Amino acid sequence: MHIDILTLFPEMFGGPFNASILKRAVDQKRISISLHNIRDYTHDRHHTVDDYAYGGGAGMVLKPEPIFEAVEKLKAESGNKESRPLPVILLTPQGRLFCQRIARELSQHSHLILICGHYEGVDERIRQYLVTDEVSIGDYVLSGGELAAMVVVDAVVRLLPGVLGSEASPVDDSHASGLLEYPQYTRPEVYREWSVPEVLLSGNHARIARWRRQQAIQRTLQRRPELLDKANLSLKEAGSIDKLKESGANRGDVVNGYGITSRSQNKP
Repeated sequence: MHIDILTLFPEMFGGPFNASILKRAVDQKRISISLHNIRDYTHDRHHTVDDYAYGGGAGMVLKPEPIFEAVEKLKAESGNKESRPLPVILLTPQGRLFCQRIARELSQHSHLILICGHYEGVDERIRQYLVTDEVSIGDYVLSGGELAAMVVVDAVVRLLPGVLGSEASPVDDSHASGLLEYPQYTRPEVYREWSVPEVLLSGNHARIARWRRQQAIQRTLQRRPELLDKANLSLKEAGSIDKLKESGANRGDVVNGYGITSRSQNKP
């Protein structure tokens, strides 16, 4: 996959893109990332990228010319061979809310172009005639689209084959199945009198899988119950959720099978 990012502040990307999983993916040539300074596509001596809004109002608006020219140049150089259009994504608070489903959707492309919005936004003609999608990473306002672009790139790249090493890793992540991830434990088996759940030490993989699934449902019910409306649940699991709610499981109790065990009955 190749990712082009249009930004006014390319220096912001150095740290996140030069460490951890993203750096390894670049080093292994599984992805390539190019940063493009929008100012490089201007034609005046001051490299002007913004101007006052028609009709008045506070703040400045990104001009259409440099962004159109940058995207058109990148598209011409891409030699896009996919049957579908090359995704040109504007990072903006007005976009659709980014989620794991969108990350999977974008990971199916071989090339992405991300545009980092700034100031009071972009000229509306960029939205109307240039971008193919608009994405927001949350219902809050950032100084620009750079941080949002980093989030999108990280979420998409880790879904690409071979990037994480284990093909199971992205499948087990929170939100990957529509549920939050189950609790994880490692050595030591006992720490400050807190023990690893016995089921994880049993060696019974079927039993462990059931426990993890039950815990994922329980944690989602406690912390993000709205996700259960879209989760892929069996009829038995769906029916059990109502029982868990009636039993008070969503108030912080622990699931034992599909029954409820109060935290106060467990060792601290």
